[in-house]
Amino acid sequence: MATVEDVKEFKKEHKELIPGLPNEIAEICLLHVPYPYQPLVRSVSSSWNRAISNPSFLLSKKNLSNPHLFVLAFHTVTSKIQWQSLDPSSNRWFILPLMPLPNDAVCPTSFSAASLPRQGKIFVMRGNCSERETFVYRAAVNKWLKLSEIIIGRKSFFAAEEVNGRIVTVGESGTDIYDPETDTWKRGAKFTGELDRYETVVNGGKLYVTEGWWWPFAVRPRGWVYELENDTWREMGEGMKDGWSGVSVSVCGRVFMIPDVDLAMKVYDEVTDTWRCVSGERLPREGMKKPFVVRGLGDRIYVVSLGLKVVIGSVIVDDCGVKVTWQVMEGAEAFREFAPSSCQVMYA
Repeated sequence: MATVEDVKEFKKEHKELIPGLPNEIAEICLLHVPYPYQPLVRSVSSSWNRAISNPSFLLSKKNLSNPHLFVLAFHTVTSKIQWQSLDPSSNRWFILPLMPLPNDAVCPTSFSAASLPRQGKIFVMRGNCSERETFVYRAAVNKWLKLSEIIIGRKSFFAAEEVNGRIVTVGESGTDIYDPETDTWKRGAKFTGELDRYETVVNGGKLYVTEGWWWPFAVRPRGWVYELENDTWREMGEGMKDGWSGVSVSVCGRVFMIPDVDLAMKVYDEVTDTWRCVSGERLPREGMKKPFVVRGLGDRIYVVSLGLKVVIGSVIVDDCGVKVTWQVMEGAEAFREFAPSSCQVMYA
């Protein structure tokens, strides 16, 4: 039978988040638990659950969050699709839970993804099929949720991007805008252009969509620009269309392009409608094989290639112009046969 002393000792141990450590130090330890394991922390004990549910803890966790790279990739042999996340600060990969799909035999190109970096959410829209499906991944709980019947109408779409805190999808029958604050979609201006393939980038509240140059280079690329504030489409400038010869990304309030060949990266000048070469290091292409996917956040450019090899570019803008330096992160052996389909960068 337990004595009074035993009960006191039990209560003492359970008041301490980590026995032998002051709670202030223990909370700092919990703050640095990698984001995928935070939901598991809740199940350790009621005291841990209370600690990480506290508003002050959640605010501290948010402030300490680091950008993570999230990659949708497919196995080049089996076509199996898989989401992974990379913590660049530790070069550590995490495997995300599977999306709640009806089956595994799904073409990765039938998905379009967009994210809300500060909210830690990825929205994945499955298009080009009879049923429209939308999934949302929340980094805070490391789970996928299927959202039903939120895309207006039945249509095929080819692009999805985040524009000023909203998710914009573009397709054959129009433009749809999702407001995460109200969890509702509304129909935007009709997209009247035609594209055989596409590249997209968002900058300054504008969504740029173009084909870019592609083999056999016999037809000049087409391109359009969508402005969310005015809900209008217009044709892209001739200089931007003609110079778009690679994958593009928006960082530091500018649109950058990584050419398909080993040339200097370029930055777009909207005033003169021209592309200009960027000084500094070129993309370190050694060991990098297509396909390339790219995403930007803050002053960083994240490029993912076959085998999930990642290079991260740091962009510097000053009175002398624009330059970039690169950091190489080799892909894990387990990802050697995986090819990236899309990527997002979020705080997690």
